Amino acid sequence: MSTTQFDIIVIGAGIVGAAFAVAMRDSHLRIAVIEPHPPAPPSAEWDTRIYAISPGSQDFLRDMGVWQQLDSHRIQPVYAMDIHGDDAARLQFDAYQAGVPQLASIMESSPLQYALWQTLQTQENTQLINAACTDLRWSTTGGQVTLADGKVLTASLIVGADGNKSWVREQAGIHAKRSDYAQSGVVANFTVARDHQGTARQWFNESGVLAWLPLPNQHISMVWSTDAAHTAALMAATPEQLAAQVAQAGGHALGELRQIGRTAAFPLSINRVDKLVQSGLALIGDAAHGVHPLAGQGVNLGLRDARELARTLTQRGKAPCGDVLLLQRYQRARQTDIVAMQTMTDGLHHLFRHSHPVLAKLRNAGMNFTNQITPLKSWLMRQALN
Repeated sequence: MSTTQFDIIVIGAGIVGAAFAVAMRDSHLRIAVIEPHPPAPPSAEWDTRIYAISPGSQDFLRDMGVWQQLDSHRIQPVYAMDIHGDDAARLQFDAYQAGVPQLASIMESSPLQYALWQTLQTQENTQLINAACTDLRWSTTGGQVTLADGKVLTASLIVGADGNKSWVREQAGIHAKRSDYAQSGVVANFTVARDHQGTARQWFNESGVLAWLPLPNQHISMVWSTDAAHTAALMAATPEQLAAQVAQAGGHALGELRQIGRTAAFPLSINRVDKLVQSGLALIGDAAHGVHPLAGQGVNLGLRDARELARTLTQRGKAPCGDVLLLQRYQRARQTDIVAMQTMTDGLHHLFRHSHPVLAKLRNAGMNFTNQITPLKSWLMRQALN
């Protein structure tokens, strides 16, 4: 049985895991990235999985040389957000008023994941391993990973970046409290008759939360967070029926819609993890937290994890990468951001699910109040720009 030693082993090379490994490119540490399913080159079809990349995340990707590899014709800047309550309540954000070039960039998942993977392939300090893990153990010196082919890898630090059902987290015995929202996010892409003008639109109503994210060339991506019965109806609809329902739910704000590509759905939940680190282990991305997608901040939370863990490790001095006191610095730096985002999205979800007329009046009054208080709006925008 052969054993290979590394400084860091990253398990999972989705966007967050790959971004962390790329961020460690100049660290002179030996890194292994284990990913049994490498990403395929993106196709000409539009992805059903779309992300709103914050300016802070965009800067992180640009500093690593990844953003420059992406096709700008497939990326849409967001210049404004228009959020509607379940009556005439409205909350609007504008990049110009905030003094920033844009609020976010809407882009597809697969080109970003592939660009990160291509970058990893050029890194001299990184070895990509296309294999499944069968065993994971820790000792006083770090972690030991056994692969399906029998090879054994050891490292001072194991980074779990393997998603919300993290095998790494389970092997480490870290408890995660998963709460099912009894909803799904239904996603589909459409062409629109009217120019969306780079505006993201969102409606909170009795059917859930409907979001229209602008894409280039008069396209939008729709995410409808809704209950099981409505999800089933949307998934069973023909493209023409779905386009008509989505257009009507959005008040025909962009005229006639025409669906392109397929409809997909994914279950919604919140995942609270007891801790992000222990000796020889750090969790990042969905392995470390899960949030409701209504704010579109899940991937940005994960990229901030990657950025902060890389910063912690590159500034560690003489401490081993797996030193628990060192890793707790990363955990402390991330806890406030994670808890704040989970609290906000979970609170909004529950607030708008209640049909009680008093609650309805309060939440819509709160939305209108926020829209009129410039300092509060500015604070909310600063959080979203990170």
